[in-house]
Amino acid sequence: MYSYKTTIRGTSLTFETHPDLFSPRRTDAGTLAVLKTVELRAGDKVLDLGCGYGVVGIYAAKTLEDSSVWLLDSNPIAIQYAGRNAVLNDVPDVSISLSDGFREFREIGFTKILCNPPYHTDFAVAKHFIQKGFNRLTIGGEFWFVTKRDKWYRNKLRAIFGFVDCRMVDSYFVLRAVKKQQSFASKKSGR
Repeated sequence: MYSYKTTIRGTSLTFETHPDLFSPRRTDAGTLAVLKTVELRAGDKVLDLGCGYGVVGIYAAKTLEDSSVWLLDSNPIAIQYAGRNAVLNDVPDVSISLSDGFREFREIGFTKILCNPPYHTDFAVAKHFIQKGFNRLTIGGEFWFVTKRDKWYRNKLRAIFGFVDCRMVDSYFVLRAVKKQQSFASKKSGR
């Protein structure tokens, strides 16, 4: 087991991690890039999609009401450590769920979904996250993605949402798509 302390946008956090989890010794630079960019507001309902040991969701819970934040991952070890870190950071009312993407997860009505996907694998996971995440957002809800390779993600987000904003933060692309209607922007993209 590892542990480390960090400060993100003025918020002090402590994390316990496991060597089998992504970036176990420090907060990943991609995660920091998206957290530098996103603005969380009172009333937001936030999903940390693919939460790992919980950095994004726990930061969001420290910024907002912890009961308005959900953390979701397919890895039981990640879920275990996200739970430990929620208690460690005094945000025990976050909701933490084990699910293969959205397959076993039913919550809807999010205003923000934040995701640092496993972009070094094939695009099947990201495609599922984007298509199914669209359906979990409210109108005006935002889907935030961080990646090193932007072209596929930008095109997929544009096909589903109709619009994508892209910012470079350090060496990462931080992508934001806003849900403006109930159906996908492109009927072909739903296949």
